[in-house]
Amino acid sequence: MSFKPHGKHLIADVWIATDLTFSNAPVEGPEHSFSVGNIELVNKACEAAEEAFWSYGYSTREERAAFLNTIADEIEARAESITEIGSKETGLPVARLQGERGRTVGQLRLFANHILKGEFLDRRHDAALPDRKPLPRPDIRLIQRAIGPVAVFGASNFPLAFSTAGGDTASALAAGCPVVVKGHEAHPGTSEIIAEAIHAAITKCGIHPGVFSLVQGGAVDVGQALVRHPLIKAVGFTGSLRGGRALFDLCVSRPEPIPFFGELGSVNPMFILPEALANRGLEIAKGWAESLTMGAGQFCTNPGISVLVEGPEADAYIETAVNSLASVQAQVMLTHGIASAYRAGRDRLANTSGVREVFTSSCDQRNALPHLFVTTGQEWLSNTTLGEEVFGPLGLVVVVKDVNELLKVALSLEGQITCTLHLDEADTLTASKLLPILERKAGRILANSFPTGVEVCDAMVHGGPYPASTNFGATSVGTMAIRRFLRPVCYQNIAEELLPVDLR
Repeated sequence: MSFKPHGKHLIADVWIATDLTFSNAPVEGPEHSFSVGNIELVNKACEAAEEAFWSYGYSTREERAAFLNTIADEIEARAESITEIGSKETGLPVARLQGERGRTVGQLRLFANHILKGEFLDRRHDAALPDRKPLPRPDIRLIQRAIGPVAVFGASNFPLAFSTAGGDTASALAAGCPVVVKGHEAHPGTSEIIAEAIHAAITKCGIHPGVFSLVQGGAVDVGQALVRHPLIKAVGFTGSLRGGRALFDLCVSRPEPIPFFGELGSVNPMFILPEALANRGLEIAKGWAESLTMGAGQFCTNPGISVLVEGPEADAYIETAVNSLASVQAQVMLTHGIASAYRAGRDRLANTSGVREVFTSSCDQRNALPHLFVTTGQEWLSNTTLGEEVFGPLGLVVVVKDVNELLKVALSLEGQITCTLHLDEADTLTASKLLPILERKAGRILANSFPTGVEVCDAMVHGGPYPASTNFGATSVGTMAIRRFLRPVCYQNIAEELLPVDLR
């Protein structure tokens, strides 16, 4: 049976409708109406989250792990319906939605296993030294504790893995923090069915219902009210630089400033070093075209820039990329707004002095086709707008005069989520000069591969220096993401029976 959204908000344990409604915009099938969120609902959700924290924030790791695994079970129980509504709302292929659901469930189970191990607690103990001279040392212990209710903004490009029960929610719940989610208007039906799964898990596990709420839609003031609410202690966000920066500014201007963990996008440059270009340039160009157009280029790790040294090998690289892009079919983008922004970014580059369009195509409505532009290293260094992200399957080749200019291009970069090196053994010396620069520019550095596809594991970093993200010390993917929602607490001369259970 097809899933039919009821269009209500989940505030703690209650599904609530409001008078105003908005509609989703499915690629196919009927539209559905959803209640528009308001500030009153935000206040109720935050108050319920604070009430829940007094039990959930002090629950055992075993209880929280069981809760996370039950959420995963409930999502899997709704697998077909999730794929159906998600595909209709976003235009993403069924296989992509199935894979993303697997990743979402995997993240929940990963964090369940992670907290059971206990390493994230970073427990430390300096035993008392009563006989130390000239002064004795007290007994001092440290442990990481949950910070309180967290606000999460769903992402447009990942309706499952970065949205209602995505990485931000999973890591916050693992830490012991209740979550209030602001659902993304691009896929409200998908958000609703995932919220139903979480609600079912809350009931099965006997968790305080205020541990999770979902507010859908609403004007800008609804999101602002969530960020400004005094009971919210941190914000997780994946989205545009403009929107993320506005929320970041709100977070730091509050009477009590709070951390804003925003993942804001990146152009993810690839540096194809001379020997690799000479030996494997055509192969790399084909791989770049495939990565560039994967999912209509709607990934925050989309490799939008190729940097290479001028010469016949560079010309062959560009020609091969053009030929590969010519065979790519039109793809449906996530929303009409994203498609419109993609066309605007294409037009901006097409009208930029010193930029040459080498592959163009026509696309309209919600469809996207690839575009490819070429510029010089000198033009790149003199025009900072060339480094601005165009969200979609658009590539820019930066042709530099020599390795020295390539290093200058690297130095000019703003913060990135990823940077990639394509190199052969004879490129080692050049790579040794380039790598220290890229370490300062990106959260993840790759060699001889493509950045699309982010492994969810202990060692992953998904973030980087601003503007890739607003906190270079954090990651939104991998088990280290839990650190965002914890803070260290030191206990000095506290009796054993009063200490947190995990510290005794």
